[in-house]
Parts: sequence; structure tokens; C-alpha cells
Amino acid sequence: MDAKLAVGADRAREMALFVAVVDHGSFSGAGRLLELSPSAVARAIDRIEGRLGVRLLLRSTRALTLTAEGQAYLQAARRILADLDDAEQQIADQGAPRGRLRVSAALSHGRLCVVPLLGRFAALYPHILVDIALTDTLVDVAAGQADVAVRFGPLPDSSLTARKIGETGRVIVASPDYLARAGVPLVPEDLHNHNCLNFNFRRAEPVWPFRRAGKDFAMSVRGNIEANNGETLGQLAAIGVGIARVGAFSVANELADGRLVPILEEFNPGDVEQIHAVFVGGASTPARVRVFVDFLAEHLH
Repeated sequence: MDAKLAVGADRAREMALFVAVVDHGSFSGAGRLLELSPSAVARAIDRIEGRLGVRLLLRSTRALTLTAEGQAYLQAARRILADLDDAEQQIADQGAPRGRLRVSAALSHGRLCVVPLLGRFAALYPHILVDIALTDTLVDVAAGQADVAVRFGPLPDSSLTARKIGETGRVIVASPDYLARAGVPLVPEDLHNHNCLNFNFRRAEPVWPFRRAGKDFAMSVRGNIEANNGETLGQLAAIGVGIARVGAFSVANELADGRLVPILEEFNPGDVEQIHAVFVGGASTPARVRVFVDFLAEHLH
């Protein structure tokens, strides 16, 4: 083998080993995966650090911690290994998209809107293995924790590519049983006398926006239950606990079958929250990422 090719192959193996160490949190865990001894793994990490002239991992008897340089190397290693895998798999299958696709989506939107589409996507692209994680914790796409993340609301500046795949409005809802028991709010100020269910991650003193006679205003509301997702708040409202203001997608079924009814619609400010698919863009974006984002844009828009 040509010397340069041999060096390239060694570096690819060392990158894979480094990623395995980080993912498993130990030399021994990576060694078991790759059938190497912990000392062999440690020597490989030493070679990488020696070649780069920087420390990538801080080692103690209890844990391994990434340095800033280690985090940068990890991000690059994940991208390079993914590109290698994608290139080989596309050629092996005459360019058909394939490989593992790691998707991150919020709990409610993922369960109600993304997961129901996966069967259709799998039928279209049988060589793609969809690995989906539903969580309201933001994953680091740039660091390789996911290939595609579905995000709500304004996006921070970053090197990532974002494509709009939809948007959702907000609606104030309550169950007919609750309204019969507690009364129907006719104006926003009536909410001061109601149990208003809120998100627990927005503000210490939540406010709901309204519009009256063309002028926007916000009003503080109070309640005795908070949650981290709209589906939970909608469920609580549907069983008569109180009134909730949530994304319309999260209570579409309950509105359709009458378990919830919209209220104060004449004061709805019409605010919408945009939904984006976020991923590492560019010419080297794997085909499996491109076709999945295209699919979401087509079916969720």
C-alpha cells in the first residue's frame, strides 16, 4: 500500500477510535467495541495528541473530559467518518440514499406530526435507517449529536443550514366541562378568574398575548400546573383541569372531536411559530439528510 494511503487509513481508524472513546466514556468501553485492549486504545489517543501537539482528553480515575481542542476534533471526526460512510454506501448501492439517519424532534411535535410520516418515508427509502429521538432538550447538530433536528421559533446564528418546513399558530382552549363549571371567558381580563395552565420554560411570570381593536397587548395569567410541552397542557385542558394556550398542532385531534373548544378567538393576535429542519449543509451533505429534509418540507408545510 502507498505510504500516504496507509497514513490516511490509520488516521480514519484513529478517528473512529476517538469517537468511540467519547461515546463510551472510557478506554475500556471503546476497546470492547473495537476488540482492543484499554492500553492499545490509550496508545492510539496518545498518537493523535502527539501528532496534533495538543491535549484532546483530560483523564482522571473517574472520567474523561474533552478539551476545547478535543471538542473541535470530535466534531470534525464525526463529519469525516459520516462522509466516508455515505460515499461508500452510495457507490455500493448506485447512489441510492442509505445509511443511518439520526433525527431529533420535540416530544409533542415529533409524536404527533413527525413519527406518523416515518412509515411513508421508510417505504420510499428502504435503505435509510431512521434513528429518531424525541426530546425537548436541544441537541448539538454541529457536534454530530444528530443529522437533522426539528426546531421551533427563532434560530440563533450558527454555521448550520436551516430550512423552513412549516409553522403553527397558537390557540386558547378549554373543555366544555370546564367551561360549564367555571364559566366562559368573554374578554381576556376574565382569565384572572380562571386556572390558566402554562409552560414551565418561558418566563417566571408567564404572559399571554392578545389583540384588541388592532392593538397588541400582553396579560399575566396564573394557574396551578405547568408543563414542558403543549401536548401535556392540552391533555390537562381536555380533562377539565383548566385553560391552556398551546400550538394548534398539539390539540388538533381534541378540537376535531370536541374534547376541547377554542375560546377568545376574536382576541387572537395571530402569532405563528416557524418550524425549521436544521442540519449541516454544503456540498458534502449526505443524500439521506437531503431527501429527509425535502420529505419533511413537502409533508409538513
